[in-house]
Amino acid sequence: MKKEAYIYFMTNTYNSVLYIGITNNLVRRVAEHKAKINKGFTYKYNCNKLVYYEEFTLIIDAIAREKQLKSWKREWKNKLVNDFNSEWKDLSKDIGVDNEYIDAIKAHYQEIAGQARNDGSGLL
Repeated sequence: MKKEAYIYFMTNTYNSVLYIGITNNLVRRVAEHKAKINKGFTYKYNCNKLVYYEEFTLIIDAIAREKQLKSWKREWKNKLVNDFNSEWKDLSKDIGVDNEYIDAIKAHYQEIAGQARNDGSGLL
């Protein structure tokens, strides 16, 4: 059965901050974080390293798991990462995120922003 949803953890260089996210396309979403597309939490705290993820067939199951994980103590989350990825290495390349893909994501969003400015819609 096809995987429809993912929960994932992003962290910074020092592994001092954890971001828990949910997406229907893990490769694209991790590339967006690395390209700093959205100016939210991961941008502010430089969380650009994928260290953990889980796959789900149903989005509702991923949402429930995300809510559960967000309520956990940090030490429990650390153990989860340690059991999955003991070196806390960046798993981005393992799932297909490389510099070429990140550059393509940046170009795509720049194109969208340019179109919004040109058509006057103001949508970014």
